[in-house]
Amino acid sequence: MFNIKKVILASLFLLPMAHYGQHTDEINSNRPGESMSAFAVGKTVIQVETGMFGIQESHDLSRYDAYGFGIDMELRYGAFLENLEFIADIQYLNETFNYPMQIDERADFKQSVLGAKYLIYDPNKGYKRDVNLYSWKANHKFNWHQVIPAVAVFAGANFTGKENPFYFSPESEISPKVALILQNHLGDGSWVFVTNIIYNYVATDYPSLSYILTLTKGINKKWSAFVENQGIKSDFYSDAIVRGGAAYLINRNLQVDASISTNFKDTPSMLYGGVGVSWRYDGRYKEVRLLTKEEETANKMAKKTNTKKGFKKSKK
Repeated sequence: MFNIKKVILASLFLLPMAHYGQHTDEINSNRPGESMSAFAVGKTVIQVETGMFGIQESHDLSRYDAYGFGIDMELRYGAFLENLEFIADIQYLNETFNYPMQIDERADFKQSVLGAKYLIYDPNKGYKRDVNLYSWKANHKFNWHQVIPAVAVFAGANFTGKENPFYFSPESEISPKVALILQNHLGDGSWVFVTNIIYNYVATDYPSLSYILTLTKGINKKWSAFVENQGIKSDFYSDAIVRGGAAYLINRNLQVDASISTNFKDTPSMLYGGVGVSWRYDGRYKEVRLLTKEEETANKMAKKTNTKKGFKKSKK
């Protein structure tokens, strides 16, 4: 027999919610993975994502073992537009290389990037999922709309100082970095799949092309876990890296995390792990409601109607 109570509950669950801007109720951090999300933090929002890590290397051909520690920090700020974000990303590394006949100490900024990210397309803006009041199966079948990703682009520059031991040139350089960012929310929304395609050190002697694939699962309201694969191709350095880790939400603006990473080769082999924290300040944020397509059409029609009325009055 047709159960009206089940239909009402399903309808409430599937009703489209008002879609708002980039800002989320809870902090949305890029940590502890290395990929960038497609969405911005929101206009006037400041977010700091920082941590410390340890690294161990072993190179069979060059016959060295290395160990070190470092700190990294990403500063994100939403300005001018709801879907625009400015980013400063730095990483400092202190590492000791033990060769058979010598010890080499290296310490410097391994990464210093300034840039901006812009969300081009959000598939959920104005999207409505139709509810079938007569079919439970129709309401719970796979939603192919999830396959359409949010799309963002990043453009910035690497700033490398003179005689940096982690850089391929002894000269100081500024080199472009660009990235295409795709993001899908899958299943019930607790699964997030992010793809980054990155072209780095553009116009230098050793440009690199890389990808990052990150799958994150929200376990409950506090815990989330992720796995990640990164591939790097360059004449200077190529590698394939896997990562895994978890994050814990302390409150809506504060998150802590831990992760571990390794690679698939022995020139060098690497193992590193880290812990970090992400903090957000959104005290000046004003909520922005994004209109559905129907609402945008209605507003345009209303403006046209008002314009015509005003034109007729001016003629009189």
